[in-house]
Amino acid sequence: MKNYLFAIVLSISSLTVLWAQHHHEGLHHWEIPSQDPDRIILTFSGDPATSRAVTWRTDTSVINAKVQIAKATVNAKFVAEAQTLEAKSEVFDLGLYKGNNSLRVHYHSAEFNDLEPDQLYVYRVGDGEEHWSEWIQFRTAKSNYSPTQFVYFGDAQNEVLDHWSRVIRRAYQTAPDASFVIHAGDLINSSHRDSEWAEWYKAGGFIHSQWTAIPVVGNHEFYPLAKGGPRQLSIQWRPQFNLPVIEDLPAELHETVYTVDYQDIRIIVLNSNDQLEAQTAYIEKQLASSTAKWNIITCHHSVFSPAKGRDFQFARENWKPLFDKYNVDLVLNGHDHTYARGHVPVRSADTSDSDGLGTVYVTSVSGPKQYELDKEQIKAYAADGYQPDNSAEQTQFYQVITIEDNTLTYVAYTVLGDEYDRAVITKDFDSGAKTLQD
Repeated sequence: MKNYLFAIVLSISSLTVLWAQHHHEGLHHWEIPSQDPDRIILTFSGDPATSRAVTWRTDTSVINAKVQIAKATVNAKFVAEAQTLEAKSEVFDLGLYKGNNSLRVHYHSAEFNDLEPDQLYVYRVGDGEEHWSEWIQFRTAKSNYSPTQFVYFGDAQNEVLDHWSRVIRRAYQTAPDASFVIHAGDLINSSHRDSEWAEWYKAGGFIHSQWTAIPVVGNHEFYPLAKGGPRQLSIQWRPQFNLPVIEDLPAELHETVYTVDYQDIRIIVLNSNDQLEAQTAYIEKQLASSTAKWNIITCHHSVFSPAKGRDFQFARENWKPLFDKYNVDLVLNGHDHTYARGHVPVRSADTSDSDGLGTVYVTSVSGPKQYELDKEQIKAYAADGYQPDNSAEQTQFYQVITIEDNTLTYVAYTVLGDEYDRAVITKDFDSGAKTLQD
């Protein structure tokens, strides 16, 4: 009888191993989920001075996931003071997209609330028992206007592990204490393909879990699940990013359109793929109600497209007038796989001469896919009041933006770490008047 039972157990174990081998076939070891947390990423959900959200992934054996958080100390004694919180877990089937292995995983998410402003915290995620991540540090925002720095990337998109990893790692070397990072769409190329998301997470490694991310949806985050079907947002997007939900917007826009208020900087994130009219009203509401010292817009498609064959006419006709009206400071785009920076001068009522600075517009690319500039098209934007300042092609970039006192300093670096472009916006907060220095 004992031998019979042993044979049954052995057979079940063998079947389990065969099932795992079948579903893991063709995957790199770093794509295969386990009890150990992977794909850990911080995002904003609530006030950046008092909260953060974290998301991660495991295999389906981890059901009761947990997070721990404490104030950082100079030694390991913070562990005794760590608070343990329950995480939310959901089953996710990669096989919803036929290009993936038919494999189920668990995504887990949690929010840290009631934190203290300007405080260095440590956190870890896991199963509450033996399978924990390392302890990871982040700092909450200050409760008042203070110096800050953040990083912005245009499209990573293609061959992310091979060619984008050195960009994000070089950016981390340049600005290790960045408060957050904007990924301006097309994070990967094939929206539902899990192997590409695996590359994106591996390329950034611990940086994703330490810098708080502001992800923006691009056109490559949308694709049909089946041939001939409608385009759908990446099936991984909502499980892997814990983002604000704006209830006033259509459900299709949830977690793709949202606003982050960070130390008197308002960052408005838009979905430039769908339901643009609904977002037009949202833009005006967010700008009209803003009391921030700086207002920044980010969306994937370039308002002033510098690449051949590209044209986001809707934004120029419907969104730009709002940017002008409410004196938006900076617009950060991707999509065009080239680099361009320009600005819209403020015109006085009785002359066509420039009477100050309106909005600075940037289009950039961080991945290896590169397009050609359309210099004639860029010139034609003069009809919309656009004045080009700098451009480039066939170059991978990252950008570091530093805000201090009444100055916003924008610097574009090549992947080699060399400064390529610089712009300094100086602003009178009482009048809103600005000047631009290249």
